[in-house]
Amino acid sequence: MITAPVARAIALFMVAISIIPIVDAVAKTLSTRHDISPVTVTLLRFVAQTIVILAIFVVVTAVQRKRPIDDVGPPLPSPRATMIAANIGRGLLHGGATMFFFIALKYMPLADTIAVFFVEPMIVLLLSAVFLGEFVGWPRRIASVVAFAGALLIIQPSYALFGPVSLLPLLAALCFALYFIITRRLTQKDHPLTMQLWSGIGGVIISAGVLGAMALIGDRAPLDSRFTMPQTSIVLWLGLVLGVVSTVAHVSIATATKFAPASVLAPFNYLEIVSATLLGFLIFDEFPGGMQWLGTGIIVSMGIVVFMRERALERKTALPAVPTGV
Repeated sequence: MITAPVARAIALFMVAISIIPIVDAVAKTLSTRHDISPVTVTLLRFVAQTIVILAIFVVVTAVQRKRPIDDVGPPLPSPRATMIAANIGRGLLHGGATMFFFIALKYMPLADTIAVFFVEPMIVLLLSAVFLGEFVGWPRRIASVVAFAGALLIIQPSYALFGPVSLLPLLAALCFALYFIITRRLTQKDHPLTMQLWSGIGGVIISAGVLGAMALIGDRAPLDSRFTMPQTSIVLWLGLVLGVVSTVAHVSIATATKFAPASVLAPFNYLEIVSATLLGFLIFDEFPGGMQWLGTGIIVSMGIVVFMRERALERKTALPAVPTGV
């Protein structure tokens, strides 16, 4: 039976997952309709996120100062991280993943890009065995390989049109999988807002670093990696939307996972593809073709297979031992 806190966590998670493609749609709009390079969009996204969270901490600090000395309520979040280097490294990976993803979005359909990116949970499974020492059996390994094959079905027509850029969602998925592995190590040490602050700082560092390096290269630098000065206020407003929506979504996801097991929330991740397909159709007049639907179906199916197996293993572990003697 689902308790009220778990039901609320599921609802919060569903809303958060459904609004994440708004960030991707805004990023694609900035790069395709406002001629802002994807790396500049990445910088805008993380600068906005950092500003939004710093504003939240200013409010939190003001509330903290007004608290009575004898108040024994739950501690309020602090911008101080327990492991600054790990948090910045996590932010660098997040920034790198976002940068690769935004470059792909400029050229590829929204739904296709997100569908390829959804091999990330399978990559997490394999990396968990390498970095966390977790056991990954053959069924999950096979599911990961099949999901990767599904991603290739989506990439194949995109590669014919866009070339190597169609591989960038896979690179983004790898970076985000490593980001997730570090997050699992830090989630019990720092508040979600604290982690998002440092994630934003890391994202600013890597995107600003790439833009700085490209400035030194000059005219030989790829256009997608050059700094683009916003020419209209709408660009800055859209950049603020990037920061607000991404912050709300990621903090909501972190909050939901505190009240509901990850195994319960996992299947709802695929709402992101539904939302992305709808936004791609309404805003960019994009709609997946037959091969893309097939590849997406394979990736989603393998994710559900892994989820069902994990649930079965959890139930088996939770069952009381059966007596073997009289």
